[in-house]
Amino acid sequence: MTQEFDIRTHDMPETMRVLLSDYPRDSWEAHPGFKEKTRHWLGAHQMFRQLGELVRLETEHYLDRSREPDDFAARLSYYGNALVANLHGHHTWEDRNYFPELSAADPRFDAGLEILEKDHKELDRVLDRFTETANRAIQLIQLDEHQALEEAGQLHGLAGTIEGFLDRHLSDEEELAVPIILHHRLRG
Repeated sequence: MTQEFDIRTHDMPETMRVLLSDYPRDSWEAHPGFKEKTRHWLGAHQMFRQLGELVRLETEHYLDRSREPDDFAARLSYYGNALVANLHGHHTWEDRNYFPELSAADPRFDAGLEILEKDHKELDRVLDRFTETANRAIQLIQLDEHQALEEAGQLHGLAGTIEGFLDRHLSDEEELAVPIILHHRLRG
């Protein structure tokens, strides 16, 4: 499924990770510049990871017939919408507010922020396809269970693509942004 999308699989360039050696992940919480806003931002990222996994697992339960069709449709509608709506809102806020703040504080990391913004554009494409496929699967559950299962198979691939994207992107985003925040004592 990932071949349909331009999902970045390579690490962030080392030049974008120079502050990470001064502010390694395991030291963030203890740093005096680590504030509640950053904790909430990281919490949102954890929620996205959990929702991505939940949608994939719910689809697997439906495909292996351990989840009733109507129950799956309700869960997919609820959790899929939560994932898509929150991801769209979150990355739009990052592109318009958060990344410009980081750029103003330390423009040497603009190339990394551009990589993340490009990721966001591709994520929109994946989320649009996911939404279309999920809506079709939900509709087909009432009309034709065989076709609904086929659609759910496609949905499962898209859910895996989203999970893989989130794994790569969110880690890179955190390891670029948090060291900038700590170094410059931002978001207090």
